[in-house]
Amino acid sequence: MDGFAGSLDDSISAASTSDVQDRLSALELRVQQQEDEITVLKAALADVLRRLAISEDHVASVRKSAPSKGQPSLREAISMSCITNGSTGSRKTSHSSSVSVARKETLSSAAKSGTEKKKEKPPGQKEKKEDSHSNDQSAQTQASPSPQPSSQTLQTHRQTPESKSSAPAKSIKKSLTVEKPHSAWESSDDSRNKLMRVASTSKLISKVAKNADKHKDVIVSQAKMSTREKNSQEGEYIKMFMRGRPITMFIPSDVENYDDIRTELPPEKLKLEWVYGYRGRDCRANVYLLPTGEIVYFIASVVVLFNYEERTQRHYLGHTDCVKCLAVHPDKIRIATGQLAGVDKDGRPLQPHVRVWDSVSLATLQVIGLGTFERGVGCLDFSKADSGTHLCVIDDSNEHMLTVWDWQRKSKIAEIKTTNEVVLAVEFHPTDANTIITCGKSHIFFWTWSGNSLSRKQGIFGKYEKPKFVQCLAFLGNGDVLTGDSGGIILIWGKTTVEATPGKGAKGVYQISRQIKAHDGSVFTLCQMRNGMLLTGGGKDRKIILWDHDLNPEREIEVPDQYGTIRAVAEGKADQFLVGTSRNFVLRGTFNDGFIVEVQGHTDELWGLASHPFKDLFLTCAQDRQVCMWNSVDHTLEWTRLLDEPGHCADFHPSGAVVAIGTHSGRWFVLDAETRDLVSIHTDGNEQLSVMRYSVDGTLLAVGSHDNFIYLYVVTENGRKYSRYGKCTGHSSYITHLDWSPDNKYIMSNSGDYEILYWDIPSGCKLIRNRSDCKDIDWTTYTCVLGFQVFGVWPEGSDGTDINALVRSHNRKVIAVADDFCKVHLFQYPCSKPKAPSHKYSAHSSHVTNVSFTHSDGHLISTGGKDMSIIQWKLVEKVTLPPNDIVLDIGATKVPIPASENAVQSPAHLPQPFNEMNQNESVTGSSPASLESNLEQSAEHSEEQSEEHSEGSSLDPAEPSYEEPSNELSEEHSESTLTEEQQDNSPVS
Repeated sequence: MDGFAGSLDDSISAASTSDVQDRLSALELRVQQQEDEITVLKAALADVLRRLAISEDHVASVRKSAPSKGQPSLREAISMSCITNGSTGSRKTSHSSSVSVARKETLSSAAKSGTEKKKEKPPGQKEKKEDSHSNDQSAQTQASPSPQPSSQTLQTHRQTPESKSSAPAKSIKKSLTVEKPHSAWESSDDSRNKLMRVASTSKLISKVAKNADKHKDVIVSQAKMSTREKNSQEGEYIKMFMRGRPITMFIPSDVENYDDIRTELPPEKLKLEWVYGYRGRDCRANVYLLPTGEIVYFIASVVVLFNYEERTQRHYLGHTDCVKCLAVHPDKIRIATGQLAGVDKDGRPLQPHVRVWDSVSLATLQVIGLGTFERGVGCLDFSKADSGTHLCVIDDSNEHMLTVWDWQRKSKIAEIKTTNEVVLAVEFHPTDANTIITCGKSHIFFWTWSGNSLSRKQGIFGKYEKPKFVQCLAFLGNGDVLTGDSGGIILIWGKTTVEATPGKGAKGVYQISRQIKAHDGSVFTLCQMRNGMLLTGGGKDRKIILWDHDLNPEREIEVPDQYGTIRAVAEGKADQFLVGTSRNFVLRGTFNDGFIVEVQGHTDELWGLASHPFKDLFLTCAQDRQVCMWNSVDHTLEWTRLLDEPGHCADFHPSGAVVAIGTHSGRWFVLDAETRDLVSIHTDGNEQLSVMRYSVDGTLLAVGSHDNFIYLYVVTENGRKYSRYGKCTGHSSYITHLDWSPDNKYIMSNSGDYEILYWDIPSGCKLIRNRSDCKDIDWTTYTCVLGFQVFGVWPEGSDGTDINALVRSHNRKVIAVADDFCKVHLFQYPCSKPKAPSHKYSAHSSHVTNVSFTHSDGHLISTGGKDMSIIQWKLVEKVTLPPNDIVLDIGATKVPIPASENAVQSPAHLPQPFNEMNQNESVTGSSPASLESNLEQSAEHSEEQSEEHSEGSSLDPAEPSYEEPSNELSEEHSESTLTEEQQDNSPVS
């Protein structure tokens, strides 16, 4: 047995020795390859340094001999840079341009993951290899996987006196082409990143790219296509690099000289007209009736004042992120709202804070807590015993800090940690000015406030069962405290006097005096009425109960199940009351007549949006499976229907008779647009559908899917019958957007890896290889986010996902853009120059998922993702002021302008904003404002001016303007859109 074991061991040993030798040989080969790579790397770096020195000397001498020419806007040190080519210059210029094209292509290929192994060449052949790669650019673009981020994208310029950095940048680009010939380099991120880092440390890079610390840049170059390009594509084109991925866009024939194109701000602007939806799902006590007859509530970063009798809305737009809580001052005019922390597009934090504002003029009176609160503001309350002089706030930090403020002086008086458990409510005692009460998970605390100190006494439940959550607070006329908890119990806490201890006076302690079983499930909200009676709202049982002065139940009513559970209850006019629900409804009701829906919206992330082709209607669909048809004139819901699956995209048939809705599973539904009946169901693949698009005559339907295919259907019977026609196959990532040509022959499509492909539909949905053939097509719609006519909308430093949706107006004057930074932009169309100026608008507090113009271009609809809001903007054309006035306005000291509903108050009577916010509170001075207002007085009603003022009150503390002087005007136009609109809001007597 031992001998057998020994022979077995020997055979295993022999086999393993052979294995080891093979592995050693492989390792030696890899070491040799790596040594070769290191040699090449050293040579490349030496070449970079040598060329840098030569280029700097050369450029310096050229600059002395010849002054700068050309277009400075094209030479700015930005991440998008254009290189003029194909002009009537010297042969040397033309040659350098074509070389730059090849080098750009080689770099873009090297930036991709190593899916294609190339034959290894010695370093001496790298130049030859580089040329050969320029022929394979098209194939590589189509076959490559989703783009990989690079540590720094480098730019290529031709060497001219116009750009000192051009030649060095070109040298860097050239040296980097060493990467491609070696297959090991393709898979070696470390080597590539090391080379990138060394290059970026050069002092020259800061001249080439203004934001060298950014990890992603968009680069644009203009050049003639090399005659050696695949498929013999010819003509001038623009190449944009996004995350190392080249995007080629051919210049249309009607553009004689690309350098002559000018992109300006559009004369049209947007004015916030209506906000659909309410945030009730995760908030509480956020619906109140004001003396003006308006219901105040919030959604996204907008606080809405809705007059349900007159069907009008006003909006407070001061917040920069999600509004989370709301409190009304005892005078019922001033309002405090708290927001969450956020991040702007440049990564700068938007600090949580509280804004106190006037509900009549919509002017910001004070901004409190910048730098004090963490994460967000959870709950807040005005003091009552001293007429609202003080404000108490609980933030969302781990310790749930309680702070007390003299809000008019913006001074913090006291601060203390409350608990690590969730805090749900904070309130001042109505008669005892020194008592503050907080409650939440398994606790109720009674705080005694004295000077700058707060002392805590915990509520003792004693013989009563301790609830999991104390949900809400209210007060009886005698000063007793009421609490509602998760067990459905109302507890009455009375103040008892404890005997004096030596050296101290008598103390008051709150103890439970009575317990009432009020609801099945939790008591979610308590509302003290003007007549001393009490309203309670239940969670699980959805009941609203009226209690008399002795806390005996008098009346009750149940909220229907489709509205969800109760989140807020407030007293309305006469015997009415208002209810906010978990399914984002605001209801108005009485115990006798039941409920009327005043506000409603979606309850989950919202993506699908489509405008009716000739009526003032639009449709939305969301992950809550709801499909909603809205009337943009009456601002009402026409109908709603629940689908079997979450909806993600939609489009109306040109006849308006039906609407197609794509879902997350690959199924798509066709609904009758009037009766909401189901017309047909189809399935394409098993992945999410991202776009549905009918042709202009309605005879074809294109369905874009996340499985990388576009499915084509022949449509008959006015949109009621569908038969599969074909499938477009060729994209290497999921479809994001597509558009039809007017003759139904061609489709342009974008994908998740930034491809722009064109399809010949009559020829069997074939991919058009020679993309320059499609450069002159006038597309019926323009929703593709990549293309020559729209590439200027992409922001500096974009990673390719920053723009979610784009739409061109029907009159082809403007483009609306939905971005990932909660903004809606308005650009001029066409927008074919990098870093184009735009009007920018804030109202959403989440990524803006979609935009669509109504059929008449009178309104723009935008949808928010996580904020679940639908916002309707009115498109207005403003009177253009002389440039000097605009600059004066932008640079002026900005103070809030109060404008009452009658627009008669003078700005001089308002308190000045606090110093820290002066530079950010983008509200104009009175002179330019009154000038523009007088110019527009004959064109706009005072009611419209009041609504515009609500936009003007939108102040963004986290977006100070510090752009480069050369771009100051256009950038400040873009950054201070609210400022421009505030001009129209100044009072007109």
